[in-house]
Amino acid sequence: MGAVILDSGDIRRTLGRLAHEILESNQGAENLVVVGVLKRGYPIAKRLAFHMTQIEGVTVPCGKLDIRAFRDDAPTRTEDESEIPFEVTGKHVVLVDELIFTGRTIRAALDALIRHGRPATVKLAVLLDRGHRELPIEPNFCGRTIQTERGDNVVVKINEYDGEDAVVLQPANTEIA
Repeated sequence: MGAVILDSGDIRRTLGRLAHEILESNQGAENLVVVGVLKRGYPIAKRLAFHMTQIEGVTVPCGKLDIRAFRDDAPTRTEDESEIPFEVTGKHVVLVDELIFTGRTIRAALDALIRHGRPATVKLAVLLDRGHRELPIEPNFCGRTIQTERGDNVVVKINEYDGEDAVVLQPANTEIA
């Protein structure tokens, strides 16, 4: 089964804290946009943008980024499901993913993002950091850092896709539910 690292309440509180940290770092919502990495980073990005909109009283735009064409560890895909309905050039972009592990997803996301324009800055926000980097990429904003073995499975369940919000740590060699 695995150990629950974050339940739905933990995730909600963590995203609220991250929203405040991002706004404080940016000194408000001016010129701030949020871009979530498909698949599970996007719902988290939408929630962060919503929290920041509620806090600041101005809309913080949110888009989604399809990185499949930029992966170095998967077959190249040509379709692009990215939807970024705002200008990226000159904006302070908060790139959001649910988890950082090796750094390869974020490397691909940066390549994909630059296709949409040249941001003033890009900062990374993740719900969970499990370590074991292969690339020198670190989040600027992190909900929780956990110690894992390289072979462990960290399953991030998001209500929009999985019917519940939870983060579960499953030790190596156990089946994923």
